[in-house]
Amino acid sequence: MHRAHKLALAAALALGCATAQAVGPQAERPKAEVIHWWTSGGESAAVKTIADAYRAAGGAWIDTAVAGNEQARAVAVNRIVGGNPPAAAQFNASMQFLDLVEQGMLNHVDDIAAKERWDTTLPAPIRDVIKVKGHYYAVPLNVHMPTWIWYSRAAFKKAGIAKEPATMDELFAALDKLKAAGLIGLAHGGQSWQENIVFMAVLANVGGKDLYLSVFRERDPRAIASEPFRQVLLAFKRLKSYVDPGSPGRNWNDATALLVNGKAGVQIMGDWVKGELNAARLTAGNQYGCITGFGARAPFLIQGDAFIFPKSASADTIKAQKLLAGVMVAPATVAAFNRIKGSLPVRADLDASALDACAQAALAVMKDRTRHVGNGEVYLTPDQNGALVDVLTAYWNTAMPVEKAQKNIAAALKG
Repeated sequence: MHRAHKLALAAALALGCATAQAVGPQAERPKAEVIHWWTSGGESAAVKTIADAYRAAGGAWIDTAVAGNEQARAVAVNRIVGGNPPAAAQFNASMQFLDLVEQGMLNHVDDIAAKERWDTTLPAPIRDVIKVKGHYYAVPLNVHMPTWIWYSRAAFKKAGIAKEPATMDELFAALDKLKAAGLIGLAHGGQSWQENIVFMAVLANVGGKDLYLSVFRERDPRAIASEPFRQVLLAFKRLKSYVDPGSPGRNWNDATALLVNGKAGVQIMGDWVKGELNAARLTAGNQYGCITGFGARAPFLIQGDAFIFPKSASADTIKAQKLLAGVMVAPATVAAFNRIKGSLPVRADLDASALDACAQAALAVMKDRTRHVGNGEVYLTPDQNGALVDVLTAYWNTAMPVEKAQKNIAAALKG
């Protein structure tokens, strides 16, 4: 993300918690243009729950969906810097919007944070990035775990795999069987951000929590040069041998479709995959399985979707922002959205009994806060993350020696 330039705007009102109430004619409804990147089938169905709730609260939702998270964020930043901000824009709960905060371009949401007790209720990896210098600048909607290991039970059966993999070695053995059965072992979309997710999964499961944090949080060059990290990179690259030739450029949801139709056995991807599986009328534990990580101490990676509210000179926009922020934290909205999206509710006080087997497993793991770590973007600036992703993609797609990859990663994380 390019450094945002300071934009002088007339209104500096902080957002408060909205009280939904009836309004007058359609023309008087608070109009909220919302920029987001939820364009796949499952994602579109999920965001519709927020739009419907906003309309029911008396607002007029203007949907600006931009395919691709990087593209959507770029549109939002350009609009904000250019003086034509939307009412709200989707970002990940990470450092992605730190520049906008530092340039004074966002409203804070401290009133909502106080009411929802975010200081104590939010997972630390989310709380610590949306709270900057004592103020909250985004409304989180969910908890995503980006490194789930999903598998097709039909593909496993065809390949003669009777037991869910419990270690990385067992996963490789399962991938070998899938490949021998003429199936795609790893359903993967050859895009740099997807390769980053696969890397994070391997680092967490092969390297463990301490090495994970040494690399991402401390950016320790000794850890990056170590033999354990070398083994992580070798395992990461080994996964490339199970990917089909159609992988380059493939969207993540198209990779998920390979699981849905039984052409592939495994996908390493976030829990938004479940939205696509649900849309295909598949159920957890029956047609597909899910693994949060290998072993009782495996790190549980946390990220989330959050919405920022740019400062605006328009009193109508400010009114819409307040209403929208209140709607987004309402228990009914949070429950409906996450049920379809496949993510976990960011609220800990909701009834989770209706959630599926995968969500129940994730909630059980999340109870152990010692296993919580952020995804890479929680610890890295956008520039550092971009540089790392470039190295990982080059290593994945070329004959780069592992030692050179180690040196390049150390250099990428130095900035």
